[in-house]
Amino acid sequence: MSKKALLIIPPERFNEDELFQPKVELESNGIEVTIASTKTGEIIGDYEGKATAEVIFSDVSASDYDVVSVIGGSGTNDHLWENQELQDYLKQAYTNKVLVTGICAGAVTVAKTGLLTGREATCYPVDIQKDQLKANKVTYVEKHVVAHDDIITGDGPDGAKEFGEALVKALS
Repeated sequence: MSKKALLIIPPERFNEDELFQPKVELESNGIEVTIASTKTGEIIGDYEGKATAEVIFSDVSASDYDVVSVIGGSGTNDHLWENQELQDYLKQAYTNKVLVTGICAGAVTVAKTGLLTGREATCYPVDIQKDQLKANKVTYVEKHVVAHDDIITGDGPDGAKEFGEALVKALS
């Protein structure tokens, strides 16, 4: 039974490295990747890169996947941070023992669920993100990846490959 990953991107302005590098790591290790968003179809990244969202995240059950990952990009702040449906989705995934992960602004999205309260995480090293972690009682750590058994966070483009590797390791 091959493992499955659901990578959730914003409906516009995702970060290309944060999507494509983990995707390559996952796929090269035999993990099936599905890209989801709040809409389907072609989505343009921060640097004009293109991705196709195959599903709307809320239309698929998180339990069908081994890992759910929220990808960063400037669109994540605008479209995913305050998305209550996504918060509930991540909490449900967590309850069902699905590995919940996020990179850059996606890590902030995970922190906003309350699942990381009192724990360490990383995000892109800018105040707007670090302040969100603090506001949700999460201890910011300056590392590319902070991996707990149940939640993994990554810092951004520089740590994107390492983030992908951490997901693969957690799923193996």
